[in-house]
Amino acid sequence: MSAKPAAIHGIVETCINVADMARARGFYESLFGFEAMVHDDRFCAFRVGAQVLLVFMEGASDRPAPVAGGVIPPHDTIGAGHFAFAVSKDELNAWRELLAERGIGVESEVQWERGGHSIYFRDPDNNLLELASPGVWANY
Repeated sequence: MSAKPAAIHGIVETCINVADMARARGFYESLFGFEAMVHDDRFCAFRVGAQVLLVFMEGASDRPAPVAGGVIPPHDTIGAGHFAFAVSKDELNAWRELLAERGIGVESEVQWERGGHSIYFRDPDNNLLELASPGVWANY
């Protein structure tokens, strides 16, 4: 019998697809202040705390991508994606104000039974973004 692996410690990266890389970079850099660690015409890797948000041009990851240490398998997706950013409950009003200043409509808000709060809105490529305060999940 083999040993059971250790528990997963979190999400290292997640990815979405966009139709216009320059527009997407402008949105994520200006709204959230994310640092583009690596970028080219095909993708951009943003630092989001200790995690990475990968933004790919639609159709740009539908083939294997050779890199110095091996080959990254294709991982293109179809349609809009979703992810949530962790924020403090004390920052929710400031986020509402910033979204309003930028003309970004809030699609929905949810007050969760564990005390967390979520604000939902869309990026320019229709990906659903969520700002989530602690108390959304049992582990957050």
